Amino acid sequence: MQVKISILSFLFLIILGLSVKAQYNSELKIETILKTNTTSIGQKIKYPSSTKDEVTMLKITIPPGKTTGWHQHDIPVFAYVLQGTLTVEFEDGKTLKFSENSSFSEVIHTVHRGINLEKNDLVLLAIYLGVKGKPLSIKNNTLITTEK
Repeated sequence: MQVKISILSFLFLIILGLSVKAQYNSELKIETILKTNTTSIGQKIKYPSSTKDEVTMLKITIPPGKTTGWHQHDIPVFAYVLQGTLTVEFEDGKTLKFSENSSFSEVIHTVHRGINLEKNDLVLLAIYLGVKGKPLSIKNNTLITTEK
């Protein structure tokens, strides 16, 4: 019985995928960039509860050797690396790296900073699922913010 359910679920997903592609011109190339229900460190994504929902999309350029500064997000944020490699550092010293043409879901309620350790500009596309009038990120001044 479990095998039947798995096969039916698989077939349903294939049909669903074909129907989504059928909604667009067949000559288009459609690639999934990111599909997840967790952040880059495994936190469950939860949307803010608000009557003033607002989506913000930013193109962020980080020069060589510079950082975003220590901060955290209280909302879901999704990013795509257009150019360069992003190093994300956490309070405990652990790091994650995201190279060009990769995408990820930012951490929530977790202090971190983005660093460009490369010799060229780092360019990100970031999408914030926020609330009108609320900040996209919160600076954390309790940590040392020296740049590497």
